[in-house]
This record gives sequence, structure tokens and C-alpha cells, in this order.
Amino acid sequence: RTFGSLHPNYDTWTTKVTKLAKKGSVLLSVRAPVGEVNIADKDVCIGRGLMSIDGKNNKFIFYLFRGFKNYVVNKETGTVYGSVTRGDIAKLKFPFPNDTEQSAIAKILSDLDSKIELNQQMNKTLEAIGQAIFKRWFVDFEFPNEKGKPYKSSGGEMVDSELGEIPKGWLVGKYEDLVNISTGKGLKREDFSEKGKYAVLGANGELGRTNNFLFDESLILTGRVGTLGTVYLIRGKYWISDNVLISKPKSEENYYYSYFIIKLFDFRSLNRGSTQPLITQTDIKNQIVLIPDNTTLLQFHKICLSMFDKIYQNGLENVGLSQIRDSLLPRLMSGKIRVPVEVRA
Repeated sequence: RTFGSLHPNYDTWTTKVTKLAKKGSVLLSVRAPVGEVNIADKDVCIGRGLMSIDGKNNKFIFYLFRGFKNYVVNKETGTVYGSVTRGDIAKLKFPFPNDTEQSAIAKILSDLDSKIELNQQMNKTLEAIGQAIFKRWFVDFEFPNEKGKPYKSSGGEMVDSELGEIPKGWLVGKYEDLVNISTGKGLKREDFSEKGKYAVLGANGELGRTNNFLFDESLILTGRVGTLGTVYLIRGKYWISDNVLISKPKSEENYYYSYFIIKLFDFRSLNRGSTQPLITQTDIKNQIVLIPDNTTLLQFHKICLSMFDKIYQNGLENVGLSQIRDSLLPRLMSGKIRVPVEVRA
């Protein structure tokens, strides 16, 4: 259920294996959403919503299903949740080049996806490093003192507060002391454009494209309606939808600190919605937070800046790589572009 660009992510484990998909096999979603596809990078147990396919060239089969996703989706049945059967998939007709060309096509596309996945993994690692530094400095209070030694364990003075003991000189305040909070703006259906210059962002990321933008700055976004608890950073020109709360740091050194702070909030307890999840600007503004001294905040900001710059650049590279892959995929799979292969006598 957690599809990645090439391999799945794993969040559920079992000791009772019913159906096993072997490492390297193609994983195809056969229940809503039908047509999602990945390659297993280890032996995995699969449920009834997944189909495992194992053939001569699984990477080619993977790209075949990705390239003809709409063709597969059109075979689905079901009034509430769409699905396809093993028989439906077995009867599908695809264009197949010879084995050598299959391997060449798969290599071109998988090299692009592997680079995208590598960038994604690097970004997760960099953010985890930032998270670890945040915890050590602002939870364990082991930020470097004037001599570069861990503050608390080196005898740094602590004082009582409503959040417990905190370093002397630090304050307890509200989240709104760090950021200004606003809400995005709805976009009319006719203002969406498939080839628009700017992304339209919702709680879970991109909703579509448009030719106008609302913001051109570094911001923190979190879901306001429907999806709660997702938090992510943006910089640059975007249209932000009205189901998103926007945190704009009041000073530059607050940016990454505020990002990690809001990720600590218990969004479930803030939910005011009866039919669907909802949080308000006021609820977020009034969250009690720790406010470190400016020197420590600036030090933390400088450390995070280089890491998150790399995350941003990796993201830009992935956008370009994805566009190249998505442009090549239908042409390679339909035979409009042929891959030169060496012919041996």
C-alpha cells in the first residue's frame, strides 16, 4: 500500500506469510487504486489487493504496466471499489520488443528511477540528521556552550518553567511568537492548467498546476482540513490551497526550528472536526513552545541550511529526472522511440 517511485516503502510486518512475492518480482495493485506498480526489493508478504508478477525481464514488465496504466485501469470493475482479476491481467495485450531491446529500455528507465530513489533516500537521511540535532539541542539541551561542550551535561544552568527545566535565558511562549500563520486560497477548476508553470499545493503535496502563484518565499505548510499532521517545507513560487495552514517565520533563524517544533504537535488532539478532521489557526498559534536564545537558534539555522539546501536541490533534480522519464516512457513502450541495440552475428 506504500508505493514508491521504484520500490515500495514498508510500514507493516507479519510472521504469518500467506502469499509471498519474491525479491525482484513486479507488484501490481489490483484493487483501488488499480494500476499502481513497484518492484519488490526483498521477499514480501502480499494481501489480496496486490498481484505479484514474475517473468523473464521484470524491470521491463514494471515499465510496461507503468506506461500502459490507463489501459489497465480501464479494465477495472466494481461499483464502490474498482478492481481487476488475475484473468483480466493475463488477457491484456501489450507490444513486446525482443529480449535485448526489452533489457535496453528497462535500463534507460530504471537508471533514471534509481537516481530519483537515491535522491529521495538521501533527503530522508539528511532530514533525520536535522531531527537528531534538534532533539539533542532542544530536547536534551546538549547544544554547544561557549566552550563548544554539551550544555546540560557540562553543568549548564537550568531554571524551572511550565515546560519543566529549561536552560537559563530561554523562554516559554506560543508558536505564534515564532511565526505568522495564515491560510491558503482556493483555486477555481478553470484556473488549473495541466502544463501550468506553478504547482498548486495541498496538505499532501501537489494537487495540480496553474499559471499564477500566491507565494514566493520560504514557508512551512501543514494540513488544515481532511489530512492533519503532514508538515513540509517549501521555497519558491507556489499556489497554496485553502486546506493548508501556512507558517511564515518571523525571522530567518526561526525557520528550521519552527519546522521541527510544529512536527511535535499532537494534531489528533487539536482536531475540531465532526465529519472530517479540522484544525484552526488559533489552535496552532496558541501551542506552548520553547523559545531558545537567538545565538543558539542562529547556530541551528546555519547547520540546517546546508542540509536543507541539498534536500531542495535533490528535489529539483528529481523533478527534471521525472519529466525526462515520463516523456520517454510512453514513447519507448509504444515503439515510437527505438533503442539501438548491438546485433551479433
